[in-house]
Amino acid sequence: MQFTIISGSHRHNSQSEKVANYVQTVLSAQGTKADIFSLAGNPLPLWDESIWEGNPKWQQLLDPLSAQLAASQGFVIVTPEWHGQVPSGLKNFFLMWGRNELAHKPALIIAVSSSTGGAYPVAELRMSSYKNNRICYLPEHIIIREVTQVLNEDATMNTPEADRYYRQRIQWALGILERYAQALAPLRAGDGLFNEEFRNGM
Repeated sequence: MQFTIISGSHRHNSQSEKVANYVQTVLSAQGTKADIFSLAGNPLPLWDESIWEGNPKWQQLLDPLSAQLAASQGFVIVTPEWHGQVPSGLKNFFLMWGRNELAHKPALIIAVSSSTGGAYPVAELRMSSYKNNRICYLPEHIIIREVTQVLNEDATMNTPEADRYYRQRIQWALGILERYAQALAPLRAGDGLFNEEFRNGM
């Protein structure tokens, strides 16, 4: 089984990337191949219509990542909360790909907050990021609050009870993600999921 973890922060050495690295460690320990695509430095240009016209610039940039996403059976989307929102680079990410890469594949949302927030990005992703690419968010999600105090390699930096809770909950949620990935694989192999007349969601 192969997953891709999207680290949605534009910042280098971010808490989102810390969480993504931890998730990768857990999945790898379970025998699941897990690659991280980080939006640190905002590596994707803003979407424009030439992406639909076979622009060589876009093809050179996106083809390797498209192949990685297409080979993935599920996703973990790690997002910080910036001013109560998902970062613009992560929203831009969801404009780039559609049915061949993301459609009818399960995804676990993990929101991170340096304080006690984190709920708004979950609501935003569930509301507006799936419509045309048809990614399937799990009914389960995780909000890691006070993220600087958990999941650190240096145990002295962690709040023990909270750290233990998040490690256990992440492992449990990733187990659910794997079961959804197994269940949805034969669904994608069947006919009738896609119709050119109804390429976009309503």
